Amino acid sequence: MIRLLLWLLGGVLLGGAIHIVTILTLPLLAEETTWTRIAALEARNSVLVLPQVQPGEPNPLQLDPELTYGLCQVDLAEGPVYLSGTLPDAFWSVAVFDAAGIVTYSTTNRDGIGQTVELGLFNAAQTRLLARQQIDIAEGLLVVEAQSDELFILVRLSPPHEVMRPRFEQELARLRCGPRPG
Repeated sequence: MIRLLLWLLGGVLLGGAIHIVTILTLPLLAEETTWTRIAALEARNSVLVLPQVQPGEPNPLQLDPELTYGLCQVDLAEGPVYLSGTLPDAFWSVAVFDAAGIVTYSTTNRDGIGQTVELGLFNAAQTRLLARQQIDIAEGLLVVEAQSDELFILVRLSPPHEVMRPRFEQELARLRCGPRPG
């Protein structure tokens, strides 16, 4: 009887270990990830206004059809990245994601920022240069240190009425995203 229980316990432990290893390795084997989907949109160092998600249509990025989205893919290995501009007087949020699709920073206009977005993204080495005042930044810039170089920024706007969506999309298109020139 004890031998049978030990075999059963061993089987359960081995099955659990195989299950955990399988669950943890499957995402690494995926050919299509959030990062590859973002890269295919060609939003490198500029804000791309995403088309409105239509109910019932494919939605690979799982976006809310009620919101308007702007997307910018950046690489901090090229230097610090800045997102700047003015957004409409309605709810908006900015989220910074790493290549795995995990949010590393997020803010909204309800954080007391107002309608002007001035965000600087720096990696650890650039933050050290910033601390030594070897990188000049504008006053009022919101400084964010990222743990990885490959990032994408998603700006979400919530138009209060559908008729306002085109104006909100124009505002998104005016945002500047990428390294500062010269």
